[in-house]
Amino acid sequence: MLRGLIFDLGSTLIYNQHNNQWSQLRPRLVADLVVDLKAQGLTFDNEQFTAAFIRNIEDFDQQRQTHFKEITTEYILRVTFKELNIQADHLNLPRALAALFSFSESQWQPMPHVHPTLRLLQERGFKLAIVSNAADSANVQRLIDNAHLRSYFDPIIISANVGVRKPNPRIFDPVLKTWGFIANEVVVIGDTLGADILGAKNAHIKSIWVTMQADTPYNTAHRDTIVPDAICDSLDQLPAILQQIADGE
Repeated sequence: MLRGLIFDLGSTLIYNQHNNQWSQLRPRLVADLVVDLKAQGLTFDNEQFTAAFIRNIEDFDQQRQTHFKEITTEYILRVTFKELNIQADHLNLPRALAALFSFSESQWQPMPHVHPTLRLLQERGFKLAIVSNAADSANVQRLIDNAHLRSYFDPIIISANVGVRKPNPRIFDPVLKTWGFIANEVVVIGDTLGADILGAKNAHIKSIWVTMQADTPYNTAHRDTIVPDAICDSLDQLPAILQQIADGE
């Protein structure tokens, strides 16, 4: 019997017009960070810092995509400060990180049909959770609140807080423990084959691949090798798909 639904956040419950091409926006985001760091009194060469920070982001991202352990943006920023011998002992780090993410947060919107669908699923008795791969917890929390999603979900699990990333199946353990459910009572719903869908398979949980923003190189690479239990092209299809999965048990 299906009792719980574990949702991804980005490109599943919320979407952005850039279709996740954040590397192209990274100089803009780091420029906002630099403005805040300078306003807080730090002294450094802007170009040198920007180059070092972006290089470290890219290097650590390669690591997190390989060993599926989360590396927070705060850690990467501290590494960059140390590398460039920037004295940041009195820095307000939450403020600086908020400045870094501010523009990107403004680009996300609720996915079409998200609120009616979530309300219907709640009315049908499903427990709902979010499990998100993200390097900054506060960033995710703001995105959730900006989209007015918080009331639907308990728990909310963010890789920055638990130290592991999907597809590591351990990231789903806090949800199952909180609910007291077993794997075959749950479905994972997400847009990334190599993270959401593979993570579900690793945890022996059924999965639904949502494809509204799934046209990415990562998904193309896995399209023939990681196969979800169902495919959803629009969130308003979810109730019927879940019924089909339940009927097939």
